[in-house]
Amino acid sequence: MRSFAQPHTHPTASPLVPPLAKDAGVASANGVASAEPSDIHTLKRLAPYLWEYKYRVCLALAFMVGAKVANVGVPILLKDLVDQMTPHPSLEPLVVPLALLLAYGLLRLSVSVFTELRELIFAKATQGAARQIALQTFEHLHGLSLRFHLERQTGGMTRDIERGVRGIESLISYSLYSIIPTLIEVSLVLGILSYRYDAWFALITVVALVVYIVFTVKVTQWRMHFRREVNELDSAAHTRAIDSLLNYETVKYFNNEVFEAERYDQSLVKLRQARLKAQTSLSMLNMGQQTIIALALVCVLWRATNGVAQGHLTLGDLVMINAFMIQLYIPLNFLGVIYREIKQSLTDLHRMFVLLEKEKEVADKETATPLELTAAPAVRFEGVSFAYEPSREILHNISFSIPCGQTLAVVGESGSGKSTLARLLYRFYDVSDGRIEINGHDVRDLTQESLRGHIGIVPQDTVLFNDTVHYNIAYGRVQASEEEVRAAAQSARIHEFIQSTPLGYKTMVGERGLKLSGGEKQRVAIARTLLKNPQILIFDEATSALDSANEREIQEELKSVAHNKTTLVIAHRLSTIVNAHEILVLQQGHIVERGTHAQLLDKGGQYAGMWALQQNEPAETQGPEAV
Repeated sequence: MRSFAQPHTHPTASPLVPPLAKDAGVASANGVASAEPSDIHTLKRLAPYLWEYKYRVCLALAFMVGAKVANVGVPILLKDLVDQMTPHPSLEPLVVPLALLLAYGLLRLSVSVFTELRELIFAKATQGAARQIALQTFEHLHGLSLRFHLERQTGGMTRDIERGVRGIESLISYSLYSIIPTLIEVSLVLGILSYRYDAWFALITVVALVVYIVFTVKVTQWRMHFRREVNELDSAAHTRAIDSLLNYETVKYFNNEVFEAERYDQSLVKLRQARLKAQTSLSMLNMGQQTIIALALVCVLWRATNGVAQGHLTLGDLVMINAFMIQLYIPLNFLGVIYREIKQSLTDLHRMFVLLEKEKEVADKETATPLELTAAPAVRFEGVSFAYEPSREILHNISFSIPCGQTLAVVGESGSGKSTLARLLYRFYDVSDGRIEINGHDVRDLTQESLRGHIGIVPQDTVLFNDTVHYNIAYGRVQASEEEVRAAAQSARIHEFIQSTPLGYKTMVGERGLKLSGGEKQRVAIARTLLKNPQILIFDEATSALDSANEREIQEELKSVAHNKTTLVIAHRLSTIVNAHEILVLQQGHIVERGTHAQLLDKGGQYAGMWALQQNEPAETQGPEAV
């Protein structure tokens, strides 16, 4: 697709690298602070999602117990098999061993069958819970205020959601498939050792298990801050890379590829150092675990071989005890990893729950009613004051009305609060003081969905989805037909250009619309607003990126579309608003002048000065004379 696109910036990504959290709950890479994560609280939050599949949970637990009972039965059967292999004149030499061999094979098969059935039955519960939580988080993020999204760090936040979803799967997998089965098996083995042999076997096993678990937990807890540091630095590097790639053109314009690479490399160096620390501490943990296991095995097998030598035990007993120890300690080899992953999964899940629990700054009242319009409404700003930050007020006691089906234009210098009026009307923020009414209804008493459903905007900075041209136009009304989409494109004077591309309406526009020029993106934005066909229109410098010829044509189309619609026009070029029913001049959040174009020129005030200044500009920079 053709064209030179305008410098691209990413307004929602902060250039600041998130501080390293001293604890996993201190700060996440998306800038959302959270309290110290409570494992119990996190598990309580997760439980209802799993309990929706309670029958599957119970059935999976039954299969898990069956698998462990079969697994413990294998060494017992192996003992009998070894003992029966000892020649005995009163037994048929082949019948009993053959039966034992078949039983041994069936037990081994039962372990695998029960394990696979457990995973098969529980997979739906795991995936269902992960899907439901991820979807709720996604919907909740869309429900948060514009302030939250302007302050977010996209890369870090998406990593938090990604880790949270993965954490659900890991948490369930490690707890249900590793921890609980191991506890069941340990209990069964200790019971068998205590019942069939002297207490020393069980005592040695218990002491070794306690020492092993205490050592693993203590060292793993010590290691956790290395893992947290790795995650924080990983999110920081990811955020920095995404921010740089989203601003690809800006990087190229200022020849800062080396600078961006150095910044990214600084993050990677810190990440490498943190990962080396984590790996070193993991090696220390593994060596300590193996030492404890080796000592315990030597002690148990020493007593078992002693018993065989003295005639108290058979060779089958020695084989069974050895098999029990191996079956117990093999899963324990991974206890450190499992414990760490469970803790990390709980931390990641907590972060996602923090996002889910983030309070909505702008929320519907319980008594909110839908806005129902059959014609263009009257819009009124009454004593409206607003500040993004308490120390810097943007609007000061603003009052004006837009009668049904009329057009009001707002002009003024940058930073005077013009675009803020549109954001407040959309209810991206709630006013600090005063009220905004539509047909006499305070917008705070209306549902946000119905309110925004009746408003359409063509913004100055158009952002498109990385999808086709058709998708981006149809986004204005997703149920629209192919013919309606093409009609909107024709009205926005972009249909011919789309048809001239090899893929037509299936042409991909690129990340944030980078494959289109500024004017093309703006015409797509106009087309999707025309397709929406709302009763309230907002034009925020709707044709600022167009050349004069195309602007004149589109302004005529917008004028036709705005007929009998309540319209708010935010403009810099005064030639585009001369036909507005009323014009407001804003200065530092105050209305300093108001009236029609002719009235304001007669006053000889600020508007007249702006008009004279623009009339003296070169002809090619001026817009059409009538809208």
